[in-house]
Amino acid sequence: MLCLSLLHISFLGGGKKKNPSCRYPVATKLYTCCVLFSACLFKIFFCSSFFIRRTKLLIKVETDDGGGAASGLGSQNQSSQGKFDVASSVSSSNGHQMGESASSTTNNLDLFTRQNIMLDKATSLLNSTSATFTEFGQRLLGTPPLLWQGMVDRLQTTWKGSIDDIGWLQRLPGSMGVQDRTQRFEQILELVCHGVHPLPDNLIYLLVPGLFSNHSPLYFVDTKVYFSKLGLTCHIAKIHSEAAVETNASVLKEYIEELHWGSGKQVAILGHSKGGVDAAAAVAMNWPSLKDKVAGLVLVQSPYGGSPIASDILREGQIADVQTRYLLELLIQKMVKGDLKALEDLTYKKRQNFLARYSLPRELPVVSFHTEISIAPKVFSTMSHIAHAELPWHLFNIETASNVVKNSMKVPVVVPLPALMAMCAKHIELRYKHKSDGLVARQDAEAPGSVVVRPDRKLDHGWMVYSVSNKTLGEPDASQVCEALLALLLETCKRTKAD
Repeated sequence: MLCLSLLHISFLGGGKKKNPSCRYPVATKLYTCCVLFSACLFKIFFCSSFFIRRTKLLIKVETDDGGGAASGLGSQNQSSQGKFDVASSVSSSNGHQMGESASSTTNNLDLFTRQNIMLDKATSLLNSTSATFTEFGQRLLGTPPLLWQGMVDRLQTTWKGSIDDIGWLQRLPGSMGVQDRTQRFEQILELVCHGVHPLPDNLIYLLVPGLFSNHSPLYFVDTKVYFSKLGLTCHIAKIHSEAAVETNASVLKEYIEELHWGSGKQVAILGHSKGGVDAAAAVAMNWPSLKDKVAGLVLVQSPYGGSPIASDILREGQIADVQTRYLLELLIQKMVKGDLKALEDLTYKKRQNFLARYSLPRELPVVSFHTEISIAPKVFSTMSHIAHAELPWHLFNIETASNVVKNSMKVPVVVPLPALMAMCAKHIELRYKHKSDGLVARQDAEAPGSVVVRPDRKLDHGWMVYSVSNKTLGEPDASQVCEALLALLLETCKRTKAD
């Protein structure tokens, strides 16, 4: 019991001074309660059995000591089943026998008294044990402990998930409506596919990458090359993609100001995923200074209202929330050298708090583009090209080889990103009954007051920035889609100025 008490103190923190090394408070307390409860059961039943065995032993010893005297009581003692008839034994014996019988009777009476006392104690102990357990059971069932209530709350929080958060922007009182221009977008995209390029060269086009883009060298590269071939000035924002939203907002503000001061042109921004959230935060937080420098904003598959995947991972109060946060800190901060706030800022709770302070200005033209992923079997065989590895061609004695030969020594780095997105999308659909691109629900990708594009084409979250292995012939690629979206943004700018 001393060891169990020490175990209890070390797990629960020893009263006021808690143990800082305890990372599992609920599970530890539940385990400790079970251990202590089992220890109490063991102690009570051990003591009860000990007293019973002790009583039986004493009875046996005392009976053995007075066995000879008890055997002289005669047939009347046996027929009375252990009850001593003193009067009958005295009247049936002579003087010497009467003295021995009286002494034997006195000893038997003392033994009988001691037996009754010890049996009474054992019975009393058993009764008190039974009453204690009865009272404990009634209290346990009548008023659950705080530990049980906390576990029930965690189960309810985990089970509920993001069911009340998806699409919260559309349900917000006083929220501005959106305008569906999907049909016009399809018309512009058709013209782009036939060689008609409507984007002017009097703007700077800034592409803002999303989360983990620092570890994907080909993020937005194809689109930048495509724009450069059209004679357009295009830049990929150099930000730390694993940094917090407000941190990247400050960096983007300075980046936009430098582009504007160096060229005198306005900047049209297209942000993908978290990049759209960072760009929207930069404009909302610094609108007075960026008002004349930003032409508009395109949000491509951006979790403007939040992401159910990020929220389900980092939600406080759910089961194993502390352990999950510890693993993510190890992954993002130690291995990726990023900030956990980069993912935490995409949860519904953080987005609600941020948008309550900084919302997009009404006069800013905004286009919201979101898609739905396909769950077809071919998706699971599709690979995304995120980088390439260069072989050490100088080891093959081809120092004088041409650039064509050297480029052929590059090995593509591919990952099954569409398959991962398809599994996440299936999780969101089965649990919340909402469509998504794998990471962002369609309702959460629409900024209030924006022009919305809702294509019927099935596209995953990474299709816009990575080339895939299974390309569909005749279908527009990601670069052409980006051009059509920016063209739609400029049309929206003209309409806003005309109104």
